[in-house]
Amino acid sequence: MDIILAPDVYVNASVALGSPPEHVVRRVLGHSAKHKTTEWVLARVEAMLHSLPAFKPDAVDAQMKVIRSLVEIVDAADAGPTEWEKALVAAAKAAGVDRVVTDHPDLADKDEAEGILFISSDAYLVELTTPPPPPGS
Repeated sequence: MDIILAPDVYVNASVALGSPPEHVVRRVLGHSAKHKTTEWVLARVEAMLHSLPAFKPDAVDAQMKVIRSLVEIVDAADAGPTEWEKALVAAAKAAGVDRVVTDHPDLADKDEAEGILFISSDAYLVELTTPPPPPGS
């Protein structure tokens, strides 16, 4: 796949079955090739899931085990826990992709950073389901 999934997409997919993030995650992680991510993304997912009262520690551990089994971890530049833009740009570059799927409110109005495009899970789903134009159009 040509994208990086941001932590919020994994978390929203984990708690809101049937939501656009869940559809994106199923589509992306359902391919035979392992999707790339970073330890920063996984650490944020785990921290966010732990902060949800509905997710007990055992459920968080189980969910993280499933996610880790479906991804390939790539090394990326270090970023602090709140440095989403920096970390996601570094993740995309490390993975060799040019887009990040995120619904994070701080990145909602951001189109691009350092050549990396930010798109919402809704926009990505529309892209996935829109047929290509007919030849010669």
